[in-house]
Amino acid sequence: MSRGWFLILDGVDGCGKTTQAALLVRALAARAGREAPLHLREPGSTALGERLRALLLDRGQRIGPAVEALLFAAARRQMLDELVEPALAAGRDVVCERFHPSTFAYQGAAGGVGTERVMALLEAWAGDPRPDLVVILDLPVDEALARRGGARDRIEDKGADFQRRVAEAYRRYAAERPLGAPAVRIDARGSEAEVFARLWAEVSRRRA
Repeated sequence: MSRGWFLILDGVDGCGKTTQAALLVRALAARAGREAPLHLREPGSTALGERLRALLLDRGQRIGPAVEALLFAAARRQMLDELVEPALAAGRDVVCERFHPSTFAYQGAAGGVGTERVMALLEAWAGDPRPDLVVILDLPVDEALARRGGARDRIEDKGADFQRRVAEAYRRYAAERPLGAPAVRIDARGSEAEVFARLWAEVSRRRA
């Protein structure tokens, strides 16, 4: 049995990750004619990951960017061990919302921890298995803010200027491709169908 494919969808809050991930899962299942890909969100998906997610997003918590990075790395390692590697080894594809680009952008760049420092942490503690493809859904911050409405958690509370620094860092990630995973930017403007057409074209081309 061939090994499954590990795909990441990432981008600023409100870029459409969840919608596009669901569409991608259905399309991959239909094309393969086998079990639907495992659809994950990060942090989360495991019992530990969901508890860490609640803690990280809790407006009542005061958590610095460096501690955020450590908690995200812990949640990610648990997800990789518990869910991702077993699925891939069994030949099942995995589609995950958020991964290393988020930590690079939110904590490393916008949060001031340092992108090299964050990537060294992730390489050491969450570097395997590596994604086969990272897709950055690139959407102007003002449009993303309009799509999602007001802030809903502690990280979204950091405001539009913070989100703009995050968006620029995502573009850097796609250009620099730290840790060696293939990465591509997709224009996330337009309708759900228009964005998915761009995403599916890129995925199909790379997995022909």
